[in-house]
Amino acid sequence: MISAGDFKNGLTLEIEGQVMQILEFQHVKPGKGAAFVRTKLKNVINGGVVEKTFRPTEKFPAARIDRKNSQYLYNDGDLYYFMDPETYDQVMINKDIIGDNMKFVKENEECKLVSYNGSVFAIEPPLFVELEISDTEPGFAGNTAQGATKPATVETGASIQVPLFVNIGDKVKIDTRTGEYLSRA
Repeated sequence: MISAGDFKNGLTLEIEGQVMQILEFQHVKPGKGAAFVRTKLKNVINGGVVEKTFRPTEKFPAARIDRKNSQYLYNDGDLYYFMDPETYDQVMINKDIIGDNMKFVKENEECKLVSYNGSVFAIEPPLFVELEISDTEPGFAGNTAQGATKPATVETGASIQVPLFVNIGDKVKIDTRTGEYLSRA
């Protein structure tokens, strides 16, 4: 059990039957009355953010969130298939849970399945991936005064902005959290 007086950013707790992660917290000691802890909490299952206040003596159980390495195999319409590299067990995950997290991930890449009590609620793709540019317009010489970019499509079908010197067939390094071009690979 963790008391509200011991809150830290990133801590995951079970509060009122919900799995919540502390985004921000602040200990407040008003001139009159008892001290309290003001928090901003994110529901890790559905992504909702709420603000709550607690007495410093309130206690909550820590939530155990598991992150397990898995290999992305393929997708079949609305289902994505992952394999545990140790046991070779396959897991099917619905597209609703995954959202846009897999748009930069190729087949056979390592991902992390994030679960609570055995139920997967999120996928963490690798932070950086190297993908080949499958479609883009040719760049024009002399257009580079302010670091101009152009749209491009990578081999997974996702669209990104790349510098003018990047051409079809080039391999590029992409940050999967932001979808930004980082460098040529």
